[in-house]
Amino acid sequence: MRPTEAKDLPVAQKAPDPHTVRPAGGFPLLGEGLPAPGAPSEARRPQRLRLDGAALEDVDGDVPAAVGRLLDDLLRERVERAAALDPVFGHDLAERVAAFTLEGGKRMRPRFVWWALRACGGGPAEAEAALRVGAALELIQTCALVHDDVMDGSRLRRGRPVLHADVAAQYAGAVAPEAGRRFGDAAAILAGDLALAWADDTVADIEMEPDTARRVRDLWSTMRTEMVAGQYLDIQGQVTSSVSLARAVRAACLKSALYSVERPLALGAALAGADTARTAALCSAGRCVGIAFQLRDDLTDVFGDPTRTGKPTGGDIRAGKPTYLAAVARARAESTGDRRALAVLRRSLGRADLSDRGLGEVREVLVTTGARDVVEAKIDRLVSQGMRHLDSAALEPQGRRRLRELLHAAAGTVPVPCGADQGMPVSALLTVGAEGGVR
Repeated sequence: MRPTEAKDLPVAQKAPDPHTVRPAGGFPLLGEGLPAPGAPSEARRPQRLRLDGAALEDVDGDVPAAVGRLLDDLLRERVERAAALDPVFGHDLAERVAAFTLEGGKRMRPRFVWWALRACGGGPAEAEAALRVGAALELIQTCALVHDDVMDGSRLRRGRPVLHADVAAQYAGAVAPEAGRRFGDAAAILAGDLALAWADDTVADIEMEPDTARRVRDLWSTMRTEMVAGQYLDIQGQVTSSVSLARAVRAACLKSALYSVERPLALGAALAGADTARTAALCSAGRCVGIAFQLRDDLTDVFGDPTRTGKPTGGDIRAGKPTYLAAVARARAESTGDRRALAVLRRSLGRADLSDRGLGEVREVLVTTGARDVVEAKIDRLVSQGMRHLDSAALEPQGRRRLRELLHAAAGTVPVPCGADQGMPVSALLTVGAEGGVR
């Protein structure tokens, strides 16, 4: 299945007729060959992969491509089943969820799962499970980003219209503008729910030894709750204008560090049957670098290049997000009695209509108060601490090296030579933190 870009989905002039509309990806509408409702779940279970030593080396060479191939097969089947339930549902939601999942991101979380597995000695017997966990993480990432875009009122994601805006545009000729906007938001919430359901189904279908299955599912359950908690702290901080440094770090940990880095590493270690010492070292490394990842994302939102991030700069400032960067700027301005800086921050943070000139004033404050340098220095310290945790663990050499590269790339702290990680260009690796607010 080839991913269908959101901007390429057809724009309906009236509500689609379920008997005539055809999904953009060309999937069958009537679900030919699919199990009838109530058929045994084994009939719908994805075919098992058979990975020998040579296939394992192929995955080592390009983890994102291997996860992409698995997602392609998995999502083809999911979209077909959705279209069999109802063609409009299949077209409007299932295809968009599949397209969003297939087309974007750098597969960072699956790579952390894979290389944690390999660093802890995992081989062919555990490889399929690792790829399927990676695929599930990509689906839960779709859920998080689609919901995040609705909550933030975003218009662009990865350089394309966000899902809720794309759905609203499809029905623009059939409903009133305000109703269309609300409908787009509601559709996106359901699309995120669908992605989460598919993610959970993917994990539930993985064949594992009982003890491994318990560890993986416990981690998965905990991670989902942490994600929600972190996102809630984010929006709660917006409406209460929270400026606490400690609260900002806690939100960054829950919202990004755990879900983006630490939990994927823990999942890979669990699949490999890693002992407590190795697992603890990987988790500690992941938490340090995961927080650095979110701090880098905060910097990128304000100082990044929109042509590389795929979205306008200043979204966090206009939304009034309680970032560590903004909290540091406020604290330093207060400690030095910089009234001008405080005035700029008070009138700018949370102002949705902030002009480019106003955003420029905020950037100046972030530089002159030293907040930008403070955050950069904290990122460096966190990454150094994370590397010490990584080096303390007894890991396979190749896996350790790949994890070091991934962790540095996530935090944007050092250049990674072309070809050093799955053949990705340096620019792509160093902008991994620009995926989005949550991720």
